[in-house]
Amino acid sequence: MIVDDHKQVRDSVARLVRSWGHEVAVANDSPTALLLADEFKPDCAVVDLSLPGMNGIELARRLRERFSPAQLYLIAFTGYADADIRDSCLEAGFDIHLVKPGDINLLEVLLGNDRANPRA
Repeated sequence: MIVDDHKQVRDSVARLVRSWGHEVAVANDSPTALLLADEFKPDCAVVDLSLPGMNGIELARRLRERFSPAQLYLIAFTGYADADIRDSCLEAGFDIHLVKPGDINLLEVLLGNDRANPRA
């Protein structure tokens, strides 16, 4: 699942992830993402932090109430690179914090089978 309020980013990431053979659902805001997650049951979500209304950190907290880390791998995908934001992401339940534009090769690995060692 890709959650980003910027259509170009959302569509580009979705297209890329589909090219790797994954089924993808997209949402442009947190309320839509929560409804979609309940229906789609994603095993991974790539979430922007700067979302209208409910930000990505609160969305991560709510997704963690619904899905355990074993069920849903949460990737924060944001333009915010500072350590405080990264720490807030991890505290909210994200598994990893990636800074846009991001490392496409790392994202592909994270969406694959070797999440235990994302630099493998």
